[in-house]
Amino acid sequence: MRTEATGYPIERIRADFPALQQRIGAYPLVYLDNAATSLKPQSVVDTVCRHYREESANIHRGVHHLSQKATEAFEGARDKAQAFLNAARREEIIFTSGTTGGLNLVAHAFGAGLKAGDEIILSTMEHHSNLVPWQMLRDRTGCVLRFIPITDDGQLDLAAYDAMLGPRTRLVSVVYVSNSLGTVNPVARIIRAAHAHGARVLVDAAQAVPCRPVDVQALDCDFLVFSGHKVFGPTGVGVLYGKYDLLDAMPPFLGGGDMILSVTLERTVFNALPNKFEAGTPHIAGVIGLGAALDYVRGIGLDRVAAHEEGLRAYATALLAAIPGVRLYGTAPEKSAIISFVLEGVHPHDIGQILDSRGVAVRAGHHCTQPVMQRFGIPATARASFSMYNTRAEAEQLAEAVRAVKEMFA
Repeated sequence: MRTEATGYPIERIRADFPALQQRIGAYPLVYLDNAATSLKPQSVVDTVCRHYREESANIHRGVHHLSQKATEAFEGARDKAQAFLNAARREEIIFTSGTTGGLNLVAHAFGAGLKAGDEIILSTMEHHSNLVPWQMLRDRTGCVLRFIPITDDGQLDLAAYDAMLGPRTRLVSVVYVSNSLGTVNPVARIIRAAHAHGARVLVDAAQAVPCRPVDVQALDCDFLVFSGHKVFGPTGVGVLYGKYDLLDAMPPFLGGGDMILSVTLERTVFNALPNKFEAGTPHIAGVIGLGAALDYVRGIGLDRVAAHEEGLRAYATALLAAIPGVRLYGTAPEKSAIISFVLEGVHPHDIGQILDSRGVAVRAGHHCTQPVMQRFGIPATARASFSMYNTRAEAEQLAEAVRAVKEMFA
């Protein structure tokens, strides 16, 4: 195995992830599907199991010991998420089912104040979860959707964005890191421009939070969403951050238990933040597991993770680019460790299946970004996405497997 960045504890990190110890047939697992979901460290697995084993009770309303322990752990995870994002108040952290759940919440609750002719600016590189809810809102309200185009190297056309902003702009909702191109968008600059026109900004940080520090106060974003399963936590749980005054003014999204102060047959008085947006029994074990995942990531240090992944991205990109017939999509100067490519004469699904037969797990398809594929005139790509536990040797195994695909189809 080639040496990783000096001082980076790669062997210790890899030992923390039990899934990495398995083999796929005759090959050791090379897991490069991190943009879809990350593997889970043993500490997260143990935390979730301990909750179900020792304190499996509902939260907030119980006076018995197990309920109080579960509530303490659940609300402790909120404090961890607040610190992770540097939110000003713990009430600004809303637990959701994931990035999609957070985006839909904002589309319904913030969108309730929009009317015909109001404009929402999105980008052409958005995940479907940041397109479909706004299209549904447009169909309900008559608001107008506008889209920032993508340049040939996979960047947002910021000049076009600036020209779109105007007095009717109410919201800009944009991805921080593209899940299909790997582009790291200049969200701070996007936010400043939008605020200068009185618009609010929502940031989809699902691909950003696992690999770079995200400070919502420094960014000055109005909303931000991410999923637990991208950041080494459980599936089915996520976080919506919103500025307190905005969340407080928005109507509830779902009605039910725990989001109320009182209910009569005639009317309901809604609860204060954050409970107002957390109706019903939440994914308690998932939230507690997410807290453990955030502890783990902060223990490694996101600055170190970012440097490690940047080295892997550059190395793997060079290896793949040297293979005749490989074409890379998403070549912006600032990228995450997400590499999308095609191989001449081979469908991406065939690439994915053959790589899997050699132990290399990648994603093949449109990656829930069909407008991106349409922009570049392709049906799909193969996507290798690296994480904190991947190595240069695994990048070499990826390139070797792609060469094997090329030889097979030659």
